[in-house]
Amino acid sequence: MGDSATLTSVLESQASLVQEAALALPHQFSQCTYSLGHIRQAVYLCLTCARASPSSSPRGICSACSIACHTDHEQLELFPKRGFRCDCPTRALAHSCTLHTTLEEPNEGNVYGRNFESVFCRCRRPYDAEKEQETMIQCLACEDWFHESCLNLRERPPSREPTPAAEPAGDDGASDASSSGLPPPLIRADDYDALVCSECVRRIDPLRRIAGTSGALMVVRASEDESWRVIGKESDEPKEASIDVVGERDQNENDVAAAPDSRVTGGKRERSPVGGQEPEAKRARVSPEPGPPSECLAPPQDPRIAKLLSTLDSGVPHNEGANGDSQNAVKYLGAGDVFLTEGWRDRWCHCKDCLPSLQTRPYLLEEEETYEPPEDPDSGLSLEELGMRALQRLPREKAINGIMAFNAMRDDLMKHLRPFAEGGREVTEADIRAFFDARIQDIQSKRR
Repeated sequence: MGDSATLTSVLESQASLVQEAALALPHQFSQCTYSLGHIRQAVYLCLTCARASPSSSPRGICSACSIACHTDHEQLELFPKRGFRCDCPTRALAHSCTLHTTLEEPNEGNVYGRNFESVFCRCRRPYDAEKEQETMIQCLACEDWFHESCLNLRERPPSREPTPAAEPAGDDGASDASSSGLPPPLIRADDYDALVCSECVRRIDPLRRIAGTSGALMVVRASEDESWRVIGKESDEPKEASIDVVGERDQNENDVAAAPDSRVTGGKRERSPVGGQEPEAKRARVSPEPGPPSECLAPPQDPRIAKLLSTLDSGVPHNEGANGDSQNAVKYLGAGDVFLTEGWRDRWCHCKDCLPSLQTRPYLLEEEETYEPPEDPDSGLSLEELGMRALQRLPREKAINGIMAFNAMRDDLMKHLRPFAEGGREVTEADIRAFFDARIQDIQSKRR
């Protein structure tokens, strides 16, 4: 809004601001989540409090405390963190909590990674929302954030200058709508469901076993001279293998039907030929209920992927390309990150070796719930409606005094504006500010 505006434009601007506020903050922020224990929730880092106590470890606060207790502080959103309890009401923060007034002991169960030091990604680059060009993707396991270039999804921009303010509207689909002017990433947002960073892949055995197989995409190359490429796409699976398996099963069934006395290795037990061939569903019921497999059913892994992960474990740099033709390459180069495609939770092997590791990380088996504050019933109401609600909640005497004060201010404003109306002059923003500044000075002088 400029120096002057029509009353209609002022009202439209006010309504737009109310709607934006309702979309940005649709929840109540009246209860600290400390009493809920260790839960997955949005966490904020208060940079002001961290600077005030540089000798102490950084701590995190919940969304309610970020609004109610640290409103005028500089903060950094860390996004959801699992198993986290708000630090605001504890002795670890000097700033007192206004929502949970009982002083609590520091949370020993919280895990404070490098994000709590305002550092993200394996490149340990501090995050600045005004200067960062690249989209960052969160790891499912450690919940750290990684640049697309550090995941080898794209080349790193020459410089990370502030992102231009004006961008054409379009489909804001995660990494696809990342950085202005940059080409699309090797793996688009629609191509995968979750990212697991290299460090977590190498630490979680079931993930390590499926890395690079169908549905567990990886970005690799055989030498420094080659371009990065994606392996693990379902379309990359050799069609001959699936055809051979189906053909073998069909052939086995034909052999059983033709020769009842024969035995098929690994197949179902032969049924009596009396009465003809049994229905397939009936034969299936005869088989015992399948139990947990004794052998790992993870798909076979490319030996080059296993070697890549082992090289990353050792910390030995692998910046030397493979010798000879790329088809005969004996190793892969890459960061070791895995992009899991849709339905990945249904594809785990549940053998005696894989299942215990999965059970210690429930988020790999079932989607997690992330706490959200309760909905705010006043969200989206206009200032007039909010004022009437507040007035109805006041005691009768205070409500009458409030109405009288409002009417007095209204009468004074009408007197202030009458000369403009009589002279046909335009009322500017400065004129309105002058009225309220004079009123504030008058109130302050009366209090003295």
